[in-house]
Amino acid sequence: MERMEDDKPKKKVTAYLLFSVSTAVIGSLQFGYNTGVINAPEQKVRGFFQNVSMQRYGEPFSEETNIMVWSFAVAIFSVGGMIGSLSVGAIVNKFGRRKSMLLNNVLALVGGSLMGLSVVCQSFELVIIGRLVIGVFCGLCTGLTPMFVGEVSPTAVRGAFGTLHQLGVVIGILVAQIFGLESILGSDNLWPLLLALTILPAIVQSIMLPFCPESPRYLLIILNKEEEARKALVRLRGCEDVSEDIQEMREEAMRMAKEKKVTMLELFRSRNYRQPIIIAIILQLSQQFSGINAVFYYSTGIFKKAGLSQPIYATIGAGVVNTVFTIVSLFLVERAGRRTLHLIGVAGMAFCALLMTISLALVESTPSLSYLAIVAVFGFVASFEMGPGPIPWFIVAELFSQGPRPAAVAVAGCSNWTANFLVGLGFPKLEDIMGPYVFIIFMVLLIFFFIFTFLKVPETKGRTFEDIAQSFASSAEKQPPAGPESVAVSLPENKALPPMSPTEKVPMVELKN
Repeated sequence: MERMEDDKPKKKVTAYLLFSVSTAVIGSLQFGYNTGVINAPEQKVRGFFQNVSMQRYGEPFSEETNIMVWSFAVAIFSVGGMIGSLSVGAIVNKFGRRKSMLLNNVLALVGGSLMGLSVVCQSFELVIIGRLVIGVFCGLCTGLTPMFVGEVSPTAVRGAFGTLHQLGVVIGILVAQIFGLESILGSDNLWPLLLALTILPAIVQSIMLPFCPESPRYLLIILNKEEEARKALVRLRGCEDVSEDIQEMREEAMRMAKEKKVTMLELFRSRNYRQPIIIAIILQLSQQFSGINAVFYYSTGIFKKAGLSQPIYATIGAGVVNTVFTIVSLFLVERAGRRTLHLIGVAGMAFCALLMTISLALVESTPSLSYLAIVAVFGFVASFEMGPGPIPWFIVAELFSQGPRPAAVAVAGCSNWTANFLVGLGFPKLEDIMGPYVFIIFMVLLIFFFIFTFLKVPETKGRTFEDIAQSFASSAEKQPPAGPESVAVSLPENKALPPMSPTEKVPMVELKN
């Protein structure tokens, strides 16, 4: 029986499902591209700021003003991301998943056009406003893509497909690094085109989206259009019998009908949602406070300190490692499980952070340690893509049922963007104060995230959304204060799904059977 269960999901991965998921993941690629694209042409853009100042005021910006304007142009992207991520819940509930992605591309067209026209208009303000608009666009992408992918994917491959979001991100970063080379689009004349190139994938996705289905869960649970949901599922699954999926969604819809609408504040007030939202937030923080963006933002400087004559190519090498290990994670996530991979990734990053600290601190006295620094950076990136990179994005959608999911995705996404902003803003100052020992801070944080994951994060591999939501509800009901209400909940109802202890690894296939 188990073998039949294992074979069944493989038949469900249809070409139409792959097409729909790939279309959505273009938004992930956009996020990655716009995260990495601003770094390569830094000197060119700052030179442009000086030229505009000279034309307007008859003198160039001071060095301090130039740095301030540049830092603002970089940081405003994260501010836009916070705004976009907080807007996800309202937009998807009003327009649905597919139409929201389509409307979101308007922001990419506007933001890319503003940045592309900045030199023609001799306005550095257009770069800043364009970065803000693109930030809002990417903030929405980080919520819309994992939500859509999670809702259209079969349970058995939901984790593997969820990893595609992170794969899109790292490919976007790698493309930005390559296109940012001075010999391609990173030159004095072509850098506006480099920033505006984000328009192209937005147009491609807009052409493809009308051929994709709306999320069947949204159609049935939110709009109560069961026949349309059934048609979408038949195309996605490639078979006429989708009764199991329909029944699961019906049960979730019935449970939702008994609940009031879940707001972002309600996630923290309700005992049923408090534990999963805290887990979702901490996992997002583990992604950003791991130090990965510090490594990517300043990897060229790290490789310079390690003594490399052409550090930009080592940075691109790190991007290649990033991409390769994201693909490795894609194949492992349904075998090893989310929790296990996250633990391995966090532990590996903590060890590599220690190696980076040692090698960078001693490289001047022992030049051969420059090779250890390179290996440590590559190991740090590889470990990140094993767990902390992909898992926090899609596990948020797994931890919540349809009702609270949009609000939870919005809160988690905003946590991620806020942490991203703080790291980008604070790392240069910390590095200036602490030097190579700055990575000790990240090592300590990574140890904390390892302990938290080990104690609090459940395994979600192979489980339905309803299974996971019920386990948190059971856990919340059994919390003190003890009384008649808590005694009543602990009997037959829980037999179908025993409550999880924080450290327990639950054999999900057996539970399901």
